[in-house]
Amino acid sequence: MAKPIKMAHAVFRTDDIERLQSWWCTVLDAEVVHNGGFISFISYDDEHHRLAFVNRGQPGRYDSRQGTLEHIAYSMGSFGDLLDLYERLKAASIMPVRTINHGPTTSMYYADPDGNGVEFQIENYATMAECMEFMRSETFEANPIGVDFDADLLVERFRRGDPLEELVKQGSAPVSVG
Repeated sequence: MAKPIKMAHAVFRTDDIERLQSWWCTVLDAEVVHNGGFISFISYDDEHHRLAFVNRGQPGRYDSRQGTLEHIAYSMGSFGDLLDLYERLKAASIMPVRTINHGPTTSMYYADPDGNGVEFQIENYATMAECMEFMRSETFEANPIGVDFDADLLVERFRRGDPLEELVKQGSAPVSVG
């Protein structure tokens, strides 16, 4: 059975990104990887980000729930493991609330019965250097969240043997229209 290989990151909702970002950077001796105003990413090791902070009051993006934890993320061992997990959970009537190709990762988000978010992801780049280069690019600056995808279409393409480098590209499994 496919299991996560590690916990990847945590995301916090806040009313003051700069204050929270500064505190965590000081505590963890971390660096800011990206700060786009409504979202900030920091890292203290070889992971592209260990913590992120989102503006709780960003209209149309995040609601004003009292909790500050957005989600916990787990990295899967392979692209196939991510899709196997999706299929296993789907068979148990547990569906993702969102599927996003962020650029650095391909991610599936779920919500537990209390509404806590859980992300399962796979890295899209072979090296952290390539990933960090993308996260510092104009493309990422323009869209730091990513592109939604159709998980069933991605499974279908993977099972028929489409190349992995094509499957992890943003927009490779567009959300069905209609």
